[in-house]
Amino acid sequence: GTQSSRIREHFGITTISSGDVLRRNIAQGTDAGLLAQRAVANGELVTDELIVELIRNELATLPRSNWLLDGFPRNIAQAQALDAMLESTNQSLNAVVNLVVPEDVILHRIVERYVHVPSGRVYNLTYNPPSVAGRDDVTGEPLEHRPDDNPESFRRRLQQYHEVTEPLLDYYRRTGILTSFAGTTSDVIFPMLHAYMDARLD
Repeated sequence: GTQSSRIREHFGITTISSGDVLRRNIAQGTDAGLLAQRAVANGELVTDELIVELIRNELATLPRSNWLLDGFPRNIAQAQALDAMLESTNQSLNAVVNLVVPEDVILHRIVERYVHVPSGRVYNLTYNPPSVAGRDDVTGEPLEHRPDDNPESFRRRLQQYHEVTEPLLDYYRRTGILTSFAGTTSDVIFPMLHAYMDARLD
C-alpha cells in the first residue's frame, strides 16, 4: 500500500487496491459489497469470482493508460482470470513486482497500519504517521485500522501466502515479467522501485 501510494504520487499512475475496492463496496452497500460483508462476517474468504468481478469493474472505468494493481491477483486462478480479462480488451500485463521483506518487519508494519479508505492512502505510526493522529493528511477524514491487522490474523495470512500466493512467483517468473526488490523499510525499497519505474516509463 505504501509503495503503490508513492508510485501514484511520483508517476501519476492509477492504482487499484483490491482491499480498498472491497472495503469501499462494503461501505457503499453494493450487491458485491453485501456478498463480501456476509463472507467476512462468517470468517470466510471472499470468493475468487467476486474479487475478480470487482477488479473487472474497476478496470472498465479506466482510460487505456498505465495502471497498477495492489494485492491482486493473490492466487493462480485470479491470475488466469486477469489474463483472460486483459486479453479480451487487447491489453497485456507487462510488469509484476514482488517485495521481499522480513516477516517480523511485515508484522510490525501491519499492526501500526492505518488507511484512508476513500483514497487508499496508507499511514504507519512509525514510518509514515499522519500529521494529526487518526486523520488523513489531505481530507482530515478519519483513518481506519483494519480489524484483522493483528498478530493472529497475520499468521493466518502468512500461511495462506505460502500455500496459495507464493506459487504466483513461478507463474509470473515463467513469463519473464517478474522483478523482486528486497529491503526492510519503504525508504530502502522505494529508490530501487523508482529507478525501475523510471526505466520502464521512458
